[in-house]
Amino acid sequence: MSKQTYRVCFCFRRRFRLGAAEAPDEIKFLFDRYSENGVMSAENLKQFFIEIQNEENASIDDAQAIMNNLHEHKHLNIFYRKGMHLEAFFRYLIGDINPPLETSLGDDMNAPVSHYFIYTGHNSYLTGNQLSSDCSDIPIIQALKRGVRVIELDIWPNSAKDDVDVLHGRTLTTPVALIKCLRSIKEYAFTASEYPVVITLEDHLSPDLQAKVAEMINKTFGDILFHPGSEVLKEFSSPESLKRRIIISTKPPKEYLEAKEVKRVETGSKKGKGQPDEEAWGREVSFRTKMDDDKDDLDEDEGDGDGMDDESDGKSQNLAPEYRNLIAIPAGKGKGGMSDWLKIDPNKVRRLSLSEIELEKAVGKYGKAIIRFTQRNLLRVYPKGVRFDSSNYNPLIAWSHGAQMVAFNMQGYGRSLWLMQGMFRANGGCGFVKKPDILLKAGPNNEVFDPRAALPVKTTLKVTVYMGEGWYYDFKHTHFDTYSPPDFYARVGIAGVPADTVMKKTKTLEDSWIPNWNEQFEFPLTVPELALLRIEVHEYDMSEKDDFGGQTCLPVWELRNGIRGVPLHDRKGQKYNSVKLLMRFEFV
Repeated sequence: MSKQTYRVCFCFRRRFRLGAAEAPDEIKFLFDRYSENGVMSAENLKQFFIEIQNEENASIDDAQAIMNNLHEHKHLNIFYRKGMHLEAFFRYLIGDINPPLETSLGDDMNAPVSHYFIYTGHNSYLTGNQLSSDCSDIPIIQALKRGVRVIELDIWPNSAKDDVDVLHGRTLTTPVALIKCLRSIKEYAFTASEYPVVITLEDHLSPDLQAKVAEMINKTFGDILFHPGSEVLKEFSSPESLKRRIIISTKPPKEYLEAKEVKRVETGSKKGKGQPDEEAWGREVSFRTKMDDDKDDLDEDEGDGDGMDDESDGKSQNLAPEYRNLIAIPAGKGKGGMSDWLKIDPNKVRRLSLSEIELEKAVGKYGKAIIRFTQRNLLRVYPKGVRFDSSNYNPLIAWSHGAQMVAFNMQGYGRSLWLMQGMFRANGGCGFVKKPDILLKAGPNNEVFDPRAALPVKTTLKVTVYMGEGWYYDFKHTHFDTYSPPDFYARVGIAGVPADTVMKKTKTLEDSWIPNWNEQFEFPLTVPELALLRIEVHEYDMSEKDDFGGQTCLPVWELRNGIRGVPLHDRKGQKYNSVKLLMRFEFV
């Protein structure tokens, strides 16, 4: 590419010179430092790995393997004898073989399941909004391919009352047969990860249909279905011991909530979309919580929770025994309010569900109790009922209080979903991320973690944004601006506990497909174990909203030191073919 022409009016055109991506000055300086006579040898590259990339165990063989990989592209004419020139060094640094995160499993997977954050879907069968979209197995397949480990199915009698459908009850969503969803789960459950898949069932069935569901599940999954046994579950098994197993989690029916569900849908629908994204890429996420002084307010059920425990719900006595025997992770709130829901039974573990609103209200008064509860038990958090557009909420409020199953509408988009995707890029993308010790262990005086406490800085992350490339290949040349090349800027920041949360911005570079910002930012971190690095690129538009140019979100605790190529993704999280940034990460 050399020149590009933009039409300004019928008789006038503007031409812009286009250059190839060129190594930034610091990369040239480092190449000169680690090369001899313009050629970098394997020994030179090894020293670069050790001293700049902080890879203390790097070997000559590692360096040679990189060179051999690059040599497959020798048509670029960037090699000389047994070394590489500056262009090859630059291509390596910004390429896919130099990612910002480790790609392999890094966490101990032998702890109880309650010690992990788990990639969790909400209404996993919906293709779009919560009121009128189609129900299908396709979004379930897509979620499993991304590594989602918890699939939620709402099960209802079909119109003839002789079979079971999956749909969002009391809405206009079109149903899909349960058996189709189950078969797709079996086929795709372990394509992205070998670790267990949990199916949470929102049950609205009679005992005879429950028996039919039990037969379907047993026949579909066979030996890979995890059977809990007859004894009371005293502690959860580990992800390692549950590899390639399907686990069922549900609770008794909740027909008594149907009237409340109808009321919620009818009143909520008058509000339109509820919480729409205000910009093409979504609003900023906030760590907003509500102080809880009103017990009665907390006791309200949002219509999508656990309902009552088996012991306290008379209808549960009619559960089909075949169905009851499938339930490996029992769910339920029990009697009373939040303090009762969070009681810890030393002889039994369970799953509790709270809406995002219930959690926001509870953390002010019950925050420490929630963290203690989640050290042994599972907490699932789900979107509030008025998110008809399938938007999401800030998952860090739940994660910072130990919640394992933060249920998200995976078919949506926006900044909250990018945080979810970023969290589960950790640990090799297996869908289970070990919770930090601060959420698992009490202090010397039996105190627990407080995400709002003023804590000392543990480490400072220095981030250098050198440059970006690839938009020219992945977008039409008039996509961002009809009359000229794009004017890109980058936003870089942290999502984490309130003290660490911040966003910063580079300068805007005009008329360039290959922006070379070369700017450095520092982020003091009090809780790096819960920090996610947010990266966005936008194109400045003086007359309208700025255009979206890509995003990614990376778990800080797994960032690789040094200079790395950072691929960007679209609004839904799909990686672009070519768009990436060259960045440097340093912990000081």
